[in-house]
Amino acid sequence: MTMPGYQTYSPPAPPERKGLAVTSLVLGVVGLPALLLCGLGLGLAAVGLLVGIIAVSRGAGRRTAIMGVICSAVTLVIGGIAIFFLLSKAAECADPERYPDESARRGCVEREFPFARHTETP
Repeated sequence: MTMPGYQTYSPPAPPERKGLAVTSLVLGVVGLPALLLCGLGLGLAAVGLLVGIIAVSRGAGRRTAIMGVICSAVTLVIGGIAIFFLLSKAAECADPERYPDESARRGCVEREFPFARHTETP
């Protein structure tokens, strides 16, 4: 029983644990620029997506986890589009009817992929 004008003591609520949600968000955001490192961002985004789904299902840091899932999904979509584009260009250069000899295929690769120049090894 409390006296008039006094409140009962209630302990403070424990802090919300949102480590998985923050991890998902960080992996999704870092994954996008990491796509430039030979697709390393795809792995980071896939892990971020899984961690984000786990965090959403647990309910801790739900808003942050949803943002992490969205960032990871966007990174996966952009990476998938990039891989599709690069593989279609590579398949075009490997077509034996269009480029019958090795030098023609090499010229196609150097034209389509200017960042992949052929260098002679000493």
